[in-house]
Amino acid sequence: MRMFRLLAWYCFVAMSLLSNGAGWAQDLPTFKLVAREGKWFPEVLEVPANTRFRLEITNQNAGPEEFESKELRKELVLAPGVSRVLVFAPMKPGTYPFFGEFHPQTARGRIVVK
Repeated sequence: MRMFRLLAWYCFVAMSLLSNGAGWAQDLPTFKLVAREGKWFPEVLEVPANTRFRLEITNQNAGPEEFESKELRKELVLAPGVSRVLVFAPMKPGTYPFFGEFHPQTARGRIVVK
């Protein structure tokens, strides 16, 4: 019986942590980025410094696209018509370039942290 109570308590704590974490991520400032016609829209995203944020990326291209930033060590492949979210840790002021792996010459942009 003691083992059952202990297991129930651990399950309760785990569920509480998971539900609080999900709500917390949704409270983050969210910025939108769209891949369309082999380009990023907008090309420049301005985000606040020292603040966690979400980047919601939507691929409206006819084919796949990949958000990639070597400086930020982030990459995300999206099939056509798909939206995904990346969460960024607080960043220092600066400019961080990104590009589309499937359209490297035209799908270029930057995140400006102020």
